[in-house]
Amino acid sequence: MKRRKMVVAAGFCFSFFVGTLMNLLFIPGFEHHGERAHRYYYEKQQPGGDASTRLQGDGSTPAESILEPTAAAGRLSDLQMQIRERLDEVLRYRRRRAHWVANGDAARPLERRRLMDLEQDNNWESYKEIEKSDNDENTVRRSQSSPGVSTATKMHRESPHDPMLGCSSIDNVTNVHYLGSGYTKAVYKAALNSSFSVALKSVDFGGHDMENCVKKYGSSKDCYKLASFKIVKEMTLMERLQHQNILKLYGYCYQDSNDIKDTVTAITELGSPLEMIQLLQTPWEERFRICLSLMRLLHYLSRSPLGSVTLLDFRPRQFVLVEGVLKVTDLDDASVEETPCSSTSPSDCLLEFPARNFTLPCHKGRCQEMNEKRNLYNAYRFFFTYLLPHSAPTALRPLLDKIVNSTGELIWGIEGTLVHLEKVLDMYKNGLYLKNGTQRHKTEYKRISDASIAGENYRCWPSYQHDGCMLSVFSVVEAIDVCESHAQCRAFIMTNQSTWTGHQLVLFKTGAAGMIEARGKLTYIRLGTSGT
Repeated sequence: MKRRKMVVAAGFCFSFFVGTLMNLLFIPGFEHHGERAHRYYYEKQQPGGDASTRLQGDGSTPAESILEPTAAAGRLSDLQMQIRERLDEVLRYRRRRAHWVANGDAARPLERRRLMDLEQDNNWESYKEIEKSDNDENTVRRSQSSPGVSTATKMHRESPHDPMLGCSSIDNVTNVHYLGSGYTKAVYKAALNSSFSVALKSVDFGGHDMENCVKKYGSSKDCYKLASFKIVKEMTLMERLQHQNILKLYGYCYQDSNDIKDTVTAITELGSPLEMIQLLQTPWEERFRICLSLMRLLHYLSRSPLGSVTLLDFRPRQFVLVEGVLKVTDLDDASVEETPCSSTSPSDCLLEFPARNFTLPCHKGRCQEMNEKRNLYNAYRFFFTYLLPHSAPTALRPLLDKIVNSTGELIWGIEGTLVHLEKVLDMYKNGLYLKNGTQRHKTEYKRISDASIAGENYRCWPSYQHDGCMLSVFSVVEAIDVCESHAQCRAFIMTNQSTWTGHQLVLFKTGAAGMIEARGKLTYIRLGTSGT
Protein backbone atom coordinates (compact mmCIF):
# COMPACT_ATOMS: atom_id res chain seq x y z
CA MET A 1 0.00 0.00 0.00
CA LYS A 2 2.80 2.37 0.92
CA ARG A 3 4.63 1.56 -2.33
CA ARG A 4 1.44 2.21 -4.32
CA LYS A 5 1.06 5.63 -2.69
CA MET A 6 4.65 6.46 -3.53
CA VAL A 7 4.11 5.42 -7.15
CA VAL A 8 0.93 7.50 -7.38
CA ALA A 9 2.68 10.50 -5.82
CA ALA A 10 5.65 10.13 -8.16
CA GLY A 11 3.33 9.86 -11.17
CA PHE A 12 1.45 12.96 -10.08
CA CYS A 13 4.68 14.96 -9.67
CA PHE A 14 5.95 13.77 -13.03
CA SER A 15 2.70 14.68 -14.81
CA PHE A 16 2.68 18.07 -13.09
CA PHE A 17 6.26 18.69 -14.22
CA VAL A 18 5.53 17.64 -17.82
CA GLY A 19 2.34 19.71 -17.93
CA THR A 20 4.13 22.77 -16.62
CA LEU A 21 6.94 22.31 -19.12
CA MET A 22 4.51 21.95 -22.02
CA ASN A 23 2.64 25.05 -20.95
CA LEU A 24 5.84 27.05 -20.84
CA LEU A 25 7.01 25.79 -24.21
CA PHE A 26 3.76 26.77 -25.88
CA ILE A 27 3.33 30.15 -24.24
CA PRO A 28 3.61 32.78 -27.05
CA GLY A 29 6.92 34.57 -26.75
CA PHE A 30 8.56 31.97 -24.52
CA GLU A 31 11.05 31.12 -27.25
CA HIS A 32 14.52 32.49 -26.59
CA HIS A 33 14.29 36.08 -27.72
CA GLY A 34 17.76 36.33 -29.20
CA GLU A 35 17.22 33.30 -31.45
CA ARG A 36 13.78 34.52 -32.45
CA ALA A 37 15.07 37.98 -33.32
CA HIS A 38 17.88 36.46 -35.36
CA ARG A 39 15.39 34.43 -37.36
CA TYR A 40 13.07 37.38 -37.95
CA TYR A 41 15.95 39.51 -39.20
CA TYR A 42 17.16 36.93 -41.68
CA GLU A 43 13.62 36.03 -42.78
CA LYS A 44 13.09 39.68 -43.61
CA GLN A 45 16.17 39.65 -45.77
CA GLN A 46 15.48 36.33 -47.53
CA PRO A 47 12.72 35.90 -50.13
CA GLY A 48 11.70 32.53 -48.66
CA GLY A 49 11.16 33.92 -45.18
CA ASP A 50 7.72 34.58 -43.84
CA ALA A 51 8.18 36.40 -40.55
CA SER A 52 5.18 38.64 -40.99
CA THR A 53 2.92 35.68 -41.74
CA ARG A 54 3.85 34.16 -38.40
CA LEU A 55 2.25 37.13 -36.71
CA GLN A 56 -1.12 35.96 -37.97
CA GLY A 57 -0.87 33.10 -35.50
CA ASP A 58 -1.12 29.41 -36.18
CA GLY A 59 -3.35 29.68 -39.21
CA SER A 60 -6.37 30.86 -37.25
CA THR A 61 -8.80 33.40 -38.64
CA PRO A 62 -7.58 37.03 -38.43
CA ALA A 63 -9.12 39.01 -35.62
CA GLU A 64 -11.23 41.32 -37.77
CA SER A 65 -12.93 38.40 -39.56
CA ILE A 66 -14.37 36.91 -36.37
CA LEU A 67 -15.60 40.26 -35.05
CA GLU A 68 -18.94 41.75 -35.86
CA PRO A 69 -18.50 43.92 -39.00
CA THR A 70 -19.04 47.17 -37.12
CA ALA A 71 -16.64 46.17 -34.32
CA ALA A 72 -13.96 45.11 -36.81
CA ALA A 73 -14.34 48.34 -38.75
CA GLY A 74 -14.18 50.32 -35.52
CA ARG A 75 -10.97 48.65 -34.42
CA LEU A 76 -9.29 49.09 -37.78
CA SER A 77 -10.32 52.73 -37.95
CA ASP A 78 -8.80 53.16 -34.49
CA LEU A 79 -5.54 51.66 -35.79
CA GLN A 80 -5.61 53.94 -38.83
CA MET A 81 -6.11 56.90 -36.51
CA GLN A 82 -3.03 55.92 -34.50
CA ILE A 83 -1.01 55.64 -37.71
CA ARG A 84 -2.26 59.05 -38.78
CA GLU A 85 -1.27 60.59 -35.44
CA ARG A 86 2.26 59.19 -35.64
CA LEU A 87 2.65 60.37 -39.21
CA ASP A 88 1.47 63.85 -38.21
CA GLU A 89 4.01 63.91 -35.38
CA VAL A 90 6.84 63.07 -37.76
CA LEU A 91 5.65 65.73 -40.21
CA ARG A 92 5.64 68.35 -37.47
CA TYR A 93 9.31 67.63 -36.79
CA ARG A 94 10.09 67.76 -40.51
CA ARG A 95 8.49 71.16 -40.90
CA ARG A 96 10.55 72.65 -38.10
CA ARG A 97 13.75 73.51 -39.93
CA ALA A 98 16.97 72.89 -38.04
CA HIS A 99 19.78 75.41 -38.47
CA TRP A 100 23.31 74.06 -38.41
CA VAL A 101 26.55 75.97 -38.42
CA ALA A 102 29.50 74.42 -40.19
CA ASN A 103 33.01 75.86 -40.45
CA GLY A 104 31.84 79.22 -39.20
CA ASP A 105 29.28 79.68 -41.98
CA ALA A 106 25.52 79.36 -41.70
CA ALA A 107 24.69 75.91 -42.95
CA ARG A 108 22.08 75.46 -45.61
CA PRO A 109 18.79 73.62 -45.03
CA LEU A 110 18.78 69.99 -46.03
CA GLU A 111 19.62 69.66 -49.72
CA ARG A 112 17.90 66.29 -49.96
CA ARG A 113 14.60 65.03 -48.65
CA ARG A 114 16.43 62.30 -46.75
CA LEU A 115 13.64 60.87 -44.70
CA MET A 116 10.36 62.47 -45.55
CA ASP A 117 9.11 65.68 -47.10
CA LEU A 118 5.52 65.16 -48.10
CA GLU A 119 4.99 68.81 -48.99
CA GLN A 120 1.28 69.18 -49.78
CA ASP A 121 0.48 65.47 -50.18
CA ASN A 122 0.29 63.62 -46.88
CA ASN A 123 -0.71 60.16 -48.07
CA TRP A 124 1.38 57.09 -47.35
CA GLU A 125 2.11 56.09 -50.95
CA SER A 126 3.45 59.52 -51.89
CA TYR A 127 5.51 59.42 -48.72
CA LYS A 128 7.13 56.16 -49.78
CA GLU A 129 7.80 57.30 -53.34
CA ILE A 130 9.70 60.31 -52.03
CA GLU A 131 11.69 58.05 -49.72
CA LYS A 132 12.68 55.74 -52.55
CA SER A 133 13.73 58.60 -54.80
CA ASP A 134 15.92 59.94 -52.01
CA ASN A 135 17.58 56.55 -51.64
CA ASP A 136 18.26 56.46 -55.40
CA GLU A 137 19.75 59.95 -55.23
CA ASN A 138 22.00 58.99 -52.33
CA THR A 139 23.14 55.87 -54.20
CA VAL A 140 24.14 57.98 -57.21
CA ARG A 141 26.06 60.39 -55.00
CA ARG A 142 27.93 57.55 -53.32
CA SER A 143 28.88 56.00 -56.66
CA GLN A 144 30.47 59.29 -57.69
CA SER A 145 32.63 59.53 -54.57
CA SER A 146 36.33 58.74 -54.58
CA PRO A 147 36.97 54.98 -54.79
CA GLY A 148 40.02 55.37 -52.60
CA VAL A 149 37.94 56.23 -49.53
CA SER A 150 35.37 53.74 -48.22
CA THR A 151 31.78 54.85 -47.75
CA ALA A 152 31.94 53.69 -44.15
CA THR A 153 34.93 55.92 -43.47
CA LYS A 154 33.11 58.86 -44.99
CA MET A 155 30.09 58.27 -42.78
CA HIS A 156 32.28 58.29 -39.69
CA ARG A 157 33.00 61.98 -40.18
CA GLU A 158 31.30 64.62 -38.07
CA SER A 159 29.75 66.56 -40.95
CA PRO A 160 25.99 66.07 -41.35
CA HIS A 161 26.32 66.70 -45.08
CA ASP A 162 28.17 63.50 -46.04
CA PRO A 163 26.28 61.11 -48.35
CA MET A 164 24.03 58.81 -46.38
CA LEU A 165 24.23 55.04 -46.49
CA GLY A 166 21.37 53.16 -48.15
CA CYS A 167 20.17 49.69 -49.07
CA SER A 168 23.20 48.90 -51.20
CA SER A 169 25.40 49.54 -48.17
CA ILE A 170 23.78 46.80 -46.09
CA ASP A 171 23.08 44.24 -48.82
CA ASN A 172 26.36 42.48 -48.10
CA VAL A 173 26.92 43.18 -44.41
CA THR A 174 28.95 40.64 -42.48
CA ASN A 175 29.31 39.57 -38.84
CA VAL A 176 25.69 40.33 -38.00
CA HIS A 177 25.04 39.90 -34.28
CA TYR A 178 21.84 40.44 -32.34
CA LEU A 179 22.39 43.05 -29.59
CA GLY A 180 18.99 43.38 -28.00
CA SER A 181 15.46 44.67 -28.37
CA GLY A 182 12.78 46.64 -26.60
CA TYR A 183 9.03 46.88 -27.07
CA THR A 184 9.31 47.92 -30.72
CA LYS A 185 12.81 47.60 -32.16
CA ALA A 186 15.48 44.98 -32.55
CA VAL A 187 19.10 46.12 -32.80
CA TYR A 188 21.92 44.31 -34.60
CA LYS A 189 25.62 44.90 -34.95
CA ALA A 190 26.95 44.51 -38.50
CA ALA A 191 30.19 45.17 -40.38
CA LEU A 192 30.28 47.19 -43.59
CA ASN A 193 33.14 46.46 -45.98
CA SER A 194 34.31 43.94 -43.35
CA SER A 195 35.90 46.78 -41.39
CA PHE A 196 33.42 49.40 -40.17
CA SER A 197 30.79 48.38 -37.59
CA VAL A 198 27.36 49.97 -37.44
CA ALA A 199 24.08 49.37 -35.65
CA LEU A 200 21.02 48.29 -37.63
CA LYS A 201 17.63 49.08 -36.11
CA SER A 202 14.45 47.52 -37.42
CA VAL A 203 10.97 46.68 -36.20
CA ASP A 204 11.00 43.51 -34.10
CA PHE A 205 8.33 41.27 -35.64
CA GLY A 206 8.29 39.23 -32.45
CA GLY A 207 8.32 42.24 -30.14
CA HIS A 208 5.70 43.41 -27.67
CA ASP A 209 4.24 46.15 -29.88
CA MET A 210 3.82 44.00 -32.98
CA GLU A 211 2.44 40.94 -31.22
CA ASN A 212 -0.10 42.90 -29.17
CA CYS A 213 -1.18 44.98 -32.14
CA VAL A 214 -1.73 41.96 -34.38
CA LYS A 215 -3.67 40.18 -31.65
CA LYS A 216 -5.92 43.21 -31.29
CA TYR A 217 -6.34 44.34 -34.90
CA GLY A 218 -5.36 41.31 -36.99
CA SER A 219 -3.48 43.33 -39.63
CA SER A 220 0.26 42.72 -39.69
CA LYS A 221 0.74 45.29 -42.46
CA ASP A 222 -0.94 48.14 -40.61
CA CYS A 223 0.60 47.10 -37.30
CA TYR A 224 4.02 47.16 -38.95
CA LYS A 225 3.29 50.60 -40.35
CA LEU A 226 2.36 51.85 -36.87
CA ALA A 227 5.50 50.39 -35.29
CA SER A 228 7.77 51.56 -38.09
CA PHE A 229 6.85 55.18 -37.46
CA LYS A 230 8.76 54.97 -34.18
CA ILE A 231 11.91 54.26 -36.19
CA VAL A 232 11.03 56.97 -38.71
CA LYS A 233 10.51 59.45 -35.87
CA GLU A 234 13.86 58.48 -34.35
CA MET A 235 15.63 58.91 -37.69
CA THR A 236 14.00 62.30 -38.14
CA LEU A 237 15.14 63.50 -34.73
CA MET A 238 18.67 62.16 -35.27
CA GLU A 239 18.79 64.13 -38.49
CA ARG A 240 17.31 67.29 -37.02
CA LEU A 241 19.24 67.28 -33.75
CA GLN A 242 22.96 67.40 -34.51
CA HIS A 243 24.99 67.13 -31.31
CA GLN A 244 28.06 65.22 -30.16
CA ASN A 245 26.01 63.42 -27.51
CA ILE A 246 23.31 62.18 -29.89
CA LEU A 247 23.94 58.99 -31.82
CA LYS A 248 24.72 59.66 -35.48
CA LEU A 249 22.35 58.54 -38.21
CA TYR A 250 24.43 57.10 -41.06
CA GLY A 251 21.51 56.24 -43.33
CA TYR A 252 18.43 54.09 -43.81
CA CYS A 253 16.94 51.51 -46.13
CA TYR A 254 13.43 50.66 -47.33
CA GLN A 255 12.98 47.17 -48.73
CA ASP A 256 9.98 45.00 -49.56
CA SER A 257 9.87 41.99 -47.27
CA ASN A 258 7.46 39.17 -48.03
CA ASP A 259 3.90 40.53 -47.84
CA ILE A 260 4.94 43.80 -46.15
CA LYS A 261 6.12 46.61 -48.38
CA ASP A 262 8.84 49.05 -47.43
CA THR A 263 10.21 47.62 -44.21
CA VAL A 264 12.57 50.22 -42.77
CA THR A 265 16.05 49.74 -41.34
CA ALA A 266 17.97 52.58 -39.71
CA ILE A 267 21.77 52.56 -39.97
CA THR A 268 23.37 54.32 -37.01
CA GLU A 269 26.56 54.75 -35.10
CA LEU A 270 27.44 51.78 -32.90
CA GLY A 271 27.87 52.18 -29.16
CA SER A 272 28.28 49.91 -26.16
CA PRO A 273 25.43 49.56 -23.63
CA LEU A 274 25.57 51.59 -20.46
CA GLU A 275 26.06 49.15 -17.58
CA MET A 276 25.62 51.00 -14.30
CA ILE A 277 27.17 48.27 -12.16
CA GLN A 278 30.33 48.37 -14.27
CA LEU A 279 30.37 52.18 -14.21
CA LEU A 280 30.39 52.17 -10.42
CA GLN A 281 33.72 50.30 -10.62
CA THR A 282 35.35 52.74 -13.05
CA PRO A 283 37.56 55.67 -12.02
CA TRP A 284 35.79 58.86 -10.95
CA GLU A 285 37.17 60.82 -13.88
CA GLU A 286 35.30 58.58 -16.35
CA ARG A 287 32.09 58.71 -14.33
CA PHE A 288 32.34 62.49 -14.19
CA ARG A 289 32.76 62.53 -17.97
CA ILE A 290 29.47 60.69 -18.38
CA CYS A 291 27.62 63.15 -16.12
CA LEU A 292 29.16 66.13 -17.90
CA SER A 293 28.28 64.66 -21.31
CA LEU A 294 24.71 64.09 -20.15
CA MET A 295 24.34 67.66 -18.94
CA ARG A 296 25.75 69.07 -22.18
CA LEU A 297 23.20 66.97 -24.05
CA LEU A 298 20.30 68.15 -21.86
CA HIS A 299 21.43 71.77 -22.24
CA TYR A 300 21.27 71.38 -26.02
CA LEU A 301 17.88 69.64 -25.88
CA SER A 302 16.44 72.45 -23.76
CA ARG A 303 17.32 74.94 -26.52
CA SER A 304 17.21 72.77 -29.62
CA PRO A 305 16.09 73.97 -33.06
CA LEU A 306 12.86 72.04 -32.49
CA GLY A 307 12.19 73.61 -29.11
CA SER A 308 12.63 72.15 -25.65
CA VAL A 309 12.92 68.36 -26.02
CA THR A 310 12.11 66.02 -23.16
CA LEU A 311 13.08 62.35 -22.99
CA LEU A 312 9.93 60.64 -21.73
CA ASP A 313 11.64 57.24 -21.46
CA PHE A 314 14.69 58.39 -19.51
CA ARG A 315 16.66 55.38 -18.33
CA PRO A 316 20.32 54.31 -18.54
CA ARG A 317 19.41 51.71 -21.18
CA GLN A 318 18.47 54.56 -23.57
CA PHE A 319 22.13 55.63 -23.67
CA VAL A 320 25.34 54.12 -25.02
CA LEU A 321 29.05 54.87 -24.78
CA VAL A 322 31.06 55.66 -27.90
CA GLU A 323 34.79 55.84 -27.08
CA GLY A 324 33.91 56.90 -23.54
CA VAL A 325 31.42 59.60 -24.63
CA LEU A 326 27.80 59.27 -23.53
CA LYS A 327 25.24 59.37 -26.36
CA VAL A 328 21.48 59.01 -26.37
CA THR A 329 20.40 56.26 -28.74
CA ASP A 330 16.61 55.98 -28.32
CA LEU A 331 14.65 59.06 -29.36
CA ASP A 332 11.34 57.49 -30.34
CA ASP A 333 9.80 58.56 -27.02
CA ALA A 334 11.19 62.11 -27.13
CA SER A 335 8.69 64.98 -27.23
CA VAL A 336 8.70 68.72 -27.80
CA GLU A 337 5.12 69.19 -26.64
CA GLU A 338 4.80 71.63 -23.75
CA THR A 339 2.19 70.75 -21.12
CA PRO A 340 -0.83 73.10 -21.33
CA CYS A 341 -2.13 74.58 -18.10
CA SER A 342 -4.48 77.07 -16.51
CA SER A 343 -3.45 79.61 -13.88
CA THR A 344 -6.48 78.57 -11.84
CA SER A 345 -5.46 74.90 -11.78
CA PRO A 346 -2.03 74.36 -10.15
CA SER A 347 -2.33 70.58 -10.53
CA ASP A 348 -1.91 70.99 -14.30
CA CYS A 349 1.81 71.54 -13.74
CA LEU A 350 2.44 68.71 -11.31
CA LEU A 351 5.73 66.98 -12.14
CA GLU A 352 5.49 63.50 -10.63
CA PHE A 353 8.28 61.06 -9.78
CA PRO A 354 8.28 57.90 -7.65
CA ALA A 355 10.08 59.54 -4.72
CA ARG A 356 8.64 63.06 -4.83
CA ASN A 357 6.62 65.59 -6.82
CA PHE A 358 7.13 69.19 -7.92
CA THR A 359 4.61 71.87 -8.88
CA LEU A 360 5.87 74.22 -11.60
CA PRO A 361 4.44 77.65 -12.45
CA CYS A 362 1.97 78.13 -15.29
CA HIS A 363 3.09 80.82 -17.75
CA LYS A 364 1.10 81.87 -20.80
CA GLY A 365 -0.90 78.67 -20.84
CA ARG A 366 2.12 76.36 -20.62
CA CYS A 367 3.88 74.73 -17.65
CA GLN A 368 7.12 76.66 -17.36
CA GLU A 369 10.26 74.60 -18.12
CA MET A 370 8.40 71.32 -17.62
CA ASN A 371 10.45 69.48 -20.26
CA GLU A 372 13.75 70.82 -18.92
CA LYS A 373 12.95 70.06 -15.29
CA ARG A 374 11.82 66.53 -16.10
CA ASN A 375 15.12 65.82 -17.87
CA LEU A 376 17.13 67.37 -15.05
CA TYR A 377 15.50 65.42 -12.23
CA ASN A 378 15.87 62.19 -14.19
CA ALA A 379 19.57 62.96 -14.63
CA TYR A 380 19.78 63.37 -10.85
CA ARG A 381 17.98 60.15 -9.93
CA PHE A 382 19.52 57.87 -12.58
CA PHE A 383 23.05 59.27 -12.90
CA PHE A 384 24.22 61.95 -10.47
CA THR A 385 23.39 60.19 -7.22
CA TYR A 386 25.36 57.09 -8.30
CA LEU A 387 28.23 58.45 -10.36
CA LEU A 388 29.21 61.94 -9.19
CA PRO A 389 30.32 61.99 -5.53
CA HIS A 390 31.87 58.57 -4.91
CA SER A 391 35.70 58.45 -4.84
CA ALA A 392 35.96 62.01 -6.14
CA PRO A 393 39.00 64.12 -5.16
CA THR A 394 38.50 65.40 -1.63
CA ALA A 395 38.66 69.08 -2.53
CA LEU A 396 35.94 68.66 -5.17
CA ARG A 397 33.43 66.84 -3.00
CA PRO A 398 31.74 69.91 -1.44
CA LEU A 399 30.98 71.33 -4.89
CA LEU A 400 29.85 67.94 -6.19
CA ASP A 401 27.56 67.47 -3.19
CA LYS A 402 26.08 70.90 -3.86
CA ILE A 403 25.41 69.93 -7.49
CA VAL A 404 23.72 66.68 -6.48
CA ASN A 405 21.58 68.30 -3.79
CA SER A 406 20.56 71.25 -5.98
CA THR A 407 19.47 69.05 -8.87
CA GLY A 408 17.60 66.78 -6.47
CA GLU A 409 15.60 69.79 -5.28
CA LEU A 410 15.39 71.39 -8.75
CA ILE A 411 16.90 74.56 -7.28
CA TRP A 412 19.01 75.12 -10.40
CA GLY A 413 17.99 74.78 -13.98
CA ILE A 414 19.99 72.90 -16.59
CA GLU A 415 22.13 75.91 -17.43
CA GLY A 416 23.09 76.52 -13.80
CA THR A 417 23.91 72.86 -13.30
CA LEU A 418 26.07 72.80 -16.42
CA VAL A 419 27.96 75.92 -15.30
CA HIS A 420 28.89 74.23 -12.02
CA LEU A 421 29.94 71.00 -13.73
CA GLU A 422 32.14 72.95 -16.13
CA LYS A 423 33.69 74.63 -13.09
CA VAL A 424 34.49 71.21 -11.63
CA LEU A 425 36.09 70.24 -14.94
CA ASP A 426 38.24 73.38 -14.97
CA MET A 427 39.42 72.79 -11.41
CA TYR A 428 40.24 69.17 -12.17
CA LYS A 429 42.03 69.76 -15.49
CA ASN A 430 44.20 72.49 -14.01
CA GLY A 431 45.03 70.74 -10.74
CA LEU A 432 43.30 73.37 -8.62
CA TYR A 433 41.89 70.66 -6.39
CA LEU A 434 45.45 69.94 -5.15
CA LYS A 435 46.12 73.31 -3.52
CA ASN A 436 44.73 72.38 -0.12
CA GLY A 437 45.39 68.66 -0.35
CA THR A 438 49.13 68.40 -1.08
CA GLN A 439 51.48 67.92 1.89
CA ARG A 440 55.24 67.91 2.21
CA HIS A 441 56.61 64.49 1.39
CA LYS A 442 58.45 62.55 4.04
CA THR A 443 60.30 60.32 1.60
CA GLU A 444 62.68 61.08 -1.27
CA TYR A 445 62.33 59.40 -4.64
CA LYS A 446 64.86 58.38 -7.25
CA ARG A 447 63.91 59.16 -10.85
CA ILE A 448 64.95 56.80 -13.67
CA SER A 449 64.22 57.77 -17.30
CA ASP A 450 63.13 55.32 -20.02
CA ALA A 451 62.47 52.60 -17.48
CA SER A 452 59.57 50.51 -16.23
CA ILE A 453 59.01 47.69 -13.73
CA ALA A 454 57.76 44.24 -14.74
CA GLY A 455 55.39 42.59 -12.29
CA GLU A 456 55.32 43.93 -8.74
CA ASN A 457 51.61 44.77 -9.10
CA TYR A 458 48.94 45.29 -6.49
CA ARG A 459 45.29 46.12 -6.82
CA CYS A 460 43.52 49.30 -5.84
CA TRP A 461 40.06 50.73 -6.45
CA PRO A 462 38.97 52.25 -8.74
CA SER A 463 41.73 51.44 -11.23
CA TYR A 464 42.14 51.76 -15.00
CA GLN A 465 43.81 48.35 -14.95
CA HIS A 466 42.02 45.26 -13.67
CA ASP A 467 45.06 43.36 -12.34
CA GLY A 468 47.08 46.36 -11.18
CA CYS A 469 46.83 49.81 -9.64
CA MET A 470 46.68 52.37 -12.45
CA LEU A 471 45.35 55.83 -11.62
CA SER A 472 45.34 59.23 -13.30
CA VAL A 473 47.24 62.16 -11.76
CA PHE A 474 47.78 65.81 -12.56
CA SER A 475 51.49 65.81 -11.75
CA VAL A 476 54.37 63.88 -10.20
CA VAL A 477 53.56 65.60 -6.90
CA GLU A 478 50.08 64.07 -6.89
CA ALA A 479 51.54 60.68 -7.83
CA ILE A 480 53.83 60.85 -4.78
CA ASP A 481 50.81 61.75 -2.62
CA VAL A 482 48.98 58.67 -3.89
CA CYS A 483 51.99 56.39 -3.40
CA GLU A 484 52.50 57.53 0.17
CA SER A 485 48.81 56.96 0.92
CA HIS A 486 49.07 53.30 -0.19
CA ALA A 487 50.80 50.97 2.27
CA GLN A 488 51.94 48.64 -0.56
CA CYS A 489 53.43 51.32 -2.81
CA ARG A 490 57.25 51.36 -3.17
CA ALA A 491 57.51 52.77 -6.70
CA PHE A 492 55.45 54.18 -9.53
CA ILE A 493 55.75 54.59 -13.30
CA MET A 494 54.67 57.73 -15.17
CA THR A 495 53.41 56.23 -18.42
CA ASN A 496 53.18 58.07 -21.74
CA GLN A 497 49.38 57.68 -21.74
CA SER A 498 46.86 60.33 -20.73
CA THR A 499 43.11 60.55 -20.12
CA TRP A 500 40.51 62.80 -21.77
CA THR A 501 41.32 65.58 -19.27
CA GLY A 502 45.07 65.45 -19.95
CA HIS A 503 45.86 63.71 -16.67
CA GLN A 504 48.69 61.20 -16.91
CA LEU A 505 48.18 57.51 -16.19
CA VAL A 506 50.45 56.18 -13.44
CA LEU A 507 51.12 52.54 -12.52
CA PHE A 508 51.89 51.98 -8.85
CA LYS A 509 54.18 49.10 -7.80
CA THR A 510 55.14 47.14 -4.67
CA GLY A 511 58.84 47.19 -5.55
CA ALA A 512 61.44 47.75 -8.26
CA ALA A 513 63.16 44.36 -8.57
CA GLY A 514 61.90 43.83 -12.14
CA MET A 515 63.37 46.98 -13.70
CA ILE A 516 63.32 46.95 -17.51
CA GLU A 517 64.01 49.42 -20.29
CA ALA A 518 60.91 51.27 -21.61
CA ARG A 519 61.24 54.35 -23.82
CA GLY A 520 59.15 57.36 -22.84
CA LYS A 521 58.36 56.18 -19.33
CA LEU A 522 59.65 57.59 -16.05
CA THR A 523 60.04 55.42 -12.97
CA TYR A 524 60.16 56.82 -9.43
CA ILE A 525 61.49 54.59 -6.61
CA ARG A 526 61.19 55.38 -2.93
CA LEU A 527 64.65 55.55 -1.42
CA GLY A 528 65.53 53.30 1.51
CA THR A 529 63.05 50.58 0.48
CA SER A 530 63.78 46.96 -0.35
CA GLY A 531 64.33 46.06 -3.98
CA THR A 532 66.32 49.24 -4.86
